[in-house]
Amino acid sequence: MKPSLMAVIVAVLAPAAMAHHSDAGVDMGTVVEFDGTVTSYHWRNPHVYFSVLRTEADGQAREWELQMPSTNTMTRMGWSRESLVEGDEVTVYTHVALDGRPYGILEYATKADGTVLATSFDYGSGTIDPVFDTGANPATDSIEGIWIADRSKLTLYPGGFDGFFRAQLALTEAGAEAQASFDELSAENPESTCIGRPTPAMIVSTTIFPIQIAFNEASETIMIRTELYDEERTVYMDGRGHPNPSERFVTGHSIGYWESDTLIVDTANFIDHRSPYQIGVPSGGQKHVVERYRLGEDGTRIVVDFTLEDPEYLSEPLTHSRELIYSPELEINEFNCDPETTRRFIIP
Repeated sequence: MKPSLMAVIVAVLAPAAMAHHSDAGVDMGTVVEFDGTVTSYHWRNPHVYFSVLRTEADGQAREWELQMPSTNTMTRMGWSRESLVEGDEVTVYTHVALDGRPYGILEYATKADGTVLATSFDYGSGTIDPVFDTGANPATDSIEGIWIADRSKLTLYPGGFDGFFRAQLALTEAGAEAQASFDELSAENPESTCIGRPTPAMIVSTTIFPIQIAFNEASETIMIRTELYDEERTVYMDGRGHPNPSERFVTGHSIGYWESDTLIVDTANFIDHRSPYQIGVPSGGQKHVVERYRLGEDGTRIVVDFTLEDPEYLSEPLTHSRELIYSPELEINEFNCDPETTRRFIIP
């Protein structure tokens, strides 16, 4: 049994909760429905894929490749390695490539027995969205722990991660020119080689990926981790400064200090990155991020602010604030980006 027309409309109009390698070249404003037979199912990161053999209007069989979120996100929505098997008959609802190739970004699929497999918390897969399950949140007396964004208090932009930065970044001429020349569907995209997106990406990505803050008082450091690309940052709390600007790091160099009850994290010395915001705007050695972490009064959430500066590519700083919910029931799972899978979005 297929979902009702109203369910389909809700799924189409709901804000996108995920960020994909690229929404470029895909019609994200339209959902196409078709029936087919599953020919393969790949449970890998950074994206799960499955292929469907579809009989086209001209009677010819054509294999479609459908992209979904990461295994981490899919697991939280009730998917598993066994959710699909070769030979399953499915109806898919997908955003399709604009150039006519048989490629799409899946909204959801229904199996022959009526099971709905959704790729967004915004359409019912029967699971509880942990970021909306705020009825009886546990409390803590520290910013240590696992945290995920309260999405009910966020503006959710179409395109997720991409949409946030498209809406928020003010570009210099160099930034705009670099963005205009970027080919997101080519090997130029850093994600085609499993290169992640350094901070403040881990904060923006708390919409779907939790972060963990852990103290190590003996060595005067704080670790901040995210599932996304297994990024882990060391924040040095021993009073040191940043090293010489010639020393640069993928995740930058982070130093921290306490300002009353607020942890201040200052990160600089980033390496050059072709597209850290997933929209073709680069970052360079002048990139500078300051984050602030403060525990809320009731201990169930923290307020996280950041200011992003990069005068070479951004004409003004970007500031952002959000609340993260204390979520000790969640785990920080390994991402293990697969080099072969991460290139599947590239147009040959």
